[in-house]
Amino acid sequence: MQVAVQSKPQVNTQCRPLVVDLDGTLIKGDLLVECLISAFNDRPRTILSSFLRMGWNKAAIKAELADSPDFDPHYLPYDDQVLSLIRAARAEGRPTYLASAADARLVSQIADHLCLFDGWFASDGTTNLSGRAKRDRLVAEFGEGGFDYIGNAMVDVPVWEHAAQGYAVRAPTAAFRHMQRRGRPLKALAEEGASPGLWLRQLRVHQYVKNALVFVPPLIGNEITRLALLQSLCAFVAFSLIASSIYIVNDIVDLHADRRHPSKRGRPLASGQLPIGASLIVSGLLLTLGLLTGAMVSLPLLGVLFGYFALTSAYSFVLKRKFLIDVLALSLLYAVRVIGGSAATGIVMSDWLLAFAVMFFTSLALIKRYTELAKRKDADLGDASNRNYKVSDMTMVMSMAVASAYVSITVLALYFTSPAVNGSYRHPDLLWIICPIMLYWVGRMLMLAHRRLIHDDPVVFALRDRMSSGMVCLVLLIMFAAH
Repeated sequence: MQVAVQSKPQVNTQCRPLVVDLDGTLIKGDLLVECLISAFNDRPRTILSSFLRMGWNKAAIKAELADSPDFDPHYLPYDDQVLSLIRAARAEGRPTYLASAADARLVSQIADHLCLFDGWFASDGTTNLSGRAKRDRLVAEFGEGGFDYIGNAMVDVPVWEHAAQGYAVRAPTAAFRHMQRRGRPLKALAEEGASPGLWLRQLRVHQYVKNALVFVPPLIGNEITRLALLQSLCAFVAFSLIASSIYIVNDIVDLHADRRHPSKRGRPLASGQLPIGASLIVSGLLLTLGLLTGAMVSLPLLGVLFGYFALTSAYSFVLKRKFLIDVLALSLLYAVRVIGGSAATGIVMSDWLLAFAVMFFTSLALIKRYTELAKRKDADLGDASNRNYKVSDMTMVMSMAVASAYVSITVLALYFTSPAVNGSYRHPDLLWIICPIMLYWVGRMLMLAHRRLIHDDPVVFALRDRMSSGMVCLVLLIMFAAH
């Protein structure tokens, strides 16, 4: 068996070596999965053809994926408890080794970055150093019971069975029971589970307010009936479930870029607090529930939801890397919510209103891009790898945001003069008061973004901004009076 090893271990019976697993143990993640994500982002056709050529040779696949340009050991989500245990062992004079089924090129970079290991073992493109293969390698080097081992999964059971002492982090209950029956109980490292709060953060529940746009058709169309509100509420739930499903996929696709971002690196997936596998399962369940909810309301709503899912998927995988196209896609996603409300209730929307929605949300999407560029400029981070914008584009992006914002107000004014409005409101002239309110609001948002006072999504900022909340209430009062 030819397996990469950095140096020949010298076993000291007085100082038993500590051997540490990598995936799911030293790091809160799986390098194979992360390299797959990176490969499908950068070169999907090449990777698919390579897999067909290699078959299910796991070691060869890992070697093929090890050339990932996104890999940087500095940004990996290391487990602080495992690092503390390694440092404690070294303080006692014990040798420490990294043993992983990941490819040798990746393992060596991690070992060199941490400077905590006397040597390392890894897969080499031919042998996949996992399970029994890892056990045989470690027993050959250190002897039966000649080492302690930290692992995390059932695949580590053969290694634990031949270690002097086994440590487990994030391991399944079955592993503890198995080792207990063998008379070799594992020492569990304390760990934080995936709390409900983490899942709520990942699902972006605070973003659900964007889906309130489904209530616009009955509100604007002056058809606020119990049935229309119930249908709109179901559409709201459906859009929210599908949006959360896509947020999970989007964060997985952006995993490497988020870890380099000053604020996004704390997201549950980027920080390793939530496992990718479980997150994908949750994403699939949310998507299914969202589509079923839409189907219960009406087939037209189900069709809109499929379109929404297709557009959001295209945005996550392709469109967000195309400058300006990404902004148009974001604005269309807002408009689709309005269309979804119309499909759910059967209330026909004015073309003027849809045009206003596209222009208005194009402006907000451009403000979002501007704040992202401003944050990178202020932090001296340079251009983002997952966006096709340069920091030098800031001025032009702001100019387009201003143009879109004021064009949207012009479209809104034209909508207020349309026959549909005159026929739906008793006092349509009152609606003109909304125009100066909107002019002030968009101008204020643009100025706050320019002054670096909007640090994230402008919609999220508006939700927390008292002035914005007050102006929304004022607009609703004017519409009520106009009715």
